[in-house]
Amino acid sequence: MSRRRSLEKHRQSLAEISDIMNSMKTLAYMETHKLGRFLEAQQRVVRSIETAAEDLLDAYPQILPHSEHMTPVYLLLGSERGFCGDFNHALLDRVVSTQTESRTASIIAVGHKLCTLLEDDPRVLLALDGAGVAEEVPQLLNRLIDILSQLQLEQGPLSLICLYHQSKDHLVEQQLLPPFMTLTSSTPDKLHSHPPRLNLEPANLLLQLTEQYLFAALHEVLFTSLMSENHQRVDHLEGAVKHLQEESTRLIRTGNVLRQEEITEEIEVILLSADNAFDPAKRSQDGWEHRQPGSYHRD
Repeated sequence: MSRRRSLEKHRQSLAEISDIMNSMKTLAYMETHKLGRFLEAQQRVVRSIETAAEDLLDAYPQILPHSEHMTPVYLLLGSERGFCGDFNHALLDRVVSTQTESRTASIIAVGHKLCTLLEDDPRVLLALDGAGVAEEVPQLLNRLIDILSQLQLEQGPLSLICLYHQSKDHLVEQQLLPPFMTLTSSTPDKLHSHPPRLNLEPANLLLQLTEQYLFAALHEVLFTSLMSENHQRVDHLEGAVKHLQEESTRLIRTGNVLRQEEITEEIEVILLSADNAFDPAKRSQDGWEHRQPGSYHRD
């Protein structure tokens, strides 16, 4: 009996944990829908800035700075919370491979869970708490902008490469500073064909576009990373809930077997008690028959 009760208590605990995980999965799923709306709008902003920068660089390609002598910094976007599989370990594996090419690069780590894994890593320049929900992204964004501005004042121009999850199985390395490095592959026919009319010097305009682009692009990658994190959390929790349900089913079957054994033992006890009760009654009846008047003799 005690073992069956222990199994039932364990099964109830698993059911409670399963309910909690289902709630967490639902919240993560709702967060992906909210992030989807924000991300779509932010992507349009980034594309519009890139279009303007492309037109500018088509006419004035010489104003684009070179990154060879800039201080290399990797911005790693990890998870603030857990239950998202190998989300953070995948970032670390990629960093190990990239560091063979750039051993002097420093790391800015974002996300509590990622920072915990990098706690004793000498490459970490800064460790920041990440955003758990979409509403926390603007605060994190402003802090990142302040930190990057301070670093550029102290160390000069930065070569900032952001490493983040674009989807479940797709890590992206995106160069944020200097920006627009991939926009200079214009065709010869387009190059200088129709230079834009400017009210600012081209270099000054590029600087202002860079500031706007950094803000918008960071916004986009933070939303994208958080979206991917929540997608992985949904998948991870769904697998965990399925495992708990399978374990609960196994415990139910084991409990049923134990209950059947208990019932069998109870029946055996009842039958044994009935036999013991029947034997004295039979012996008493047999003795009474021997003592009837026809068989009684007095000396």
